[in-house]
Amino acid sequence: MKATVYVRLKTEVLDPQGRAVLGALGHLGVSGVKDVRIGKLIEIELDDSAGSEGDLEQKLSKMSDELLANPVIEDYEIQLGD
Repeated sequence: MKATVYVRLKTEVLDPQGRAVLGALGHLGVSGVKDVRIGKLIEIELDDSAGSEGDLEQKLSKMSDELLANPVIEDYEIQLGD
């Protein structure tokens, strides 16, 4: 089974990397872009023996809280699928 974890800065946290991309888009002549936020996409392949869907969501939340995201400044979203 495949799990995808999306990690994004919380909306109240400034995103300097997003601001740099926004500025670069302006220099490239791209108009109409109001804001850019940068995040991470993490794909995890899980073995069938990893547990039930409920167990997996709990394990993935623990992984995200302790390793994949910084819960103080980042939010994350977990998607399970094949």
